[in-house]
Amino acid sequence: MNARPMSACLAAAALLAACSTPEPAPRPWVDEARSVAATVPPKLLQVLQAEMDRGGPVGAIAACNEKAPAMARQASEQTGWAIRRVSLRNRNPRAVPDAWERAALEEFDRIAAARGTLAPIEKTEVVTGPDGRREQRYLRALPTQELCVACHGATDQMSPEVRARLQALYPADRATGYRVGDVRGALALRRLAP
Repeated sequence: MNARPMSACLAAAALLAACSTPEPAPRPWVDEARSVAATVPPKLLQVLQAEMDRGGPVGAIAACNEKAPAMARQASEQTGWAIRRVSLRNRNPRAVPDAWERAALEEFDRIAAARGTLAPIEKTEVVTGPDGRREQRYLRALPTQELCVACHGATDQMSPEVRARLQALYPADRATGYRVGDVRGALALRRLAP
């Protein structure tokens, strides 16, 4: 092989190596947020499964309505993070995302569509809020699971009792039509940055 093309290839490879930067190690607060976010959804799924086993989907709706917010409050008090669930198609009026969460959820939908899997999707960032204070923000996608579609799936597939209970609790419900694997929403964590 000619020395000139070989040296050009080596120079190009060296340039690419110099330009590519390895992903930095997560900051300690990101690891902490991940740890907190990894504990809340499994606990909620256990509660929902128990309610499904006991009273079917109608019982699970009550658990989501009452127990899920209580679990988020308890986790917030224990960890120091403000924790809530958000969704682009919210059921609970308190689950409307702010601008940062909305942009991340839209990105999550694109990522999930491209991947076609339930692999974890997250976003982390330190942002300056409207009041000028810096906040650590963490968002972890909540994929729709088989258990979820009884109350979040196609409305024509839901029992009349489920539709009636949803209408009674959430008259402006937008959280239906999901399929297994869709991003149903996200668990949002935030706290003031030190």
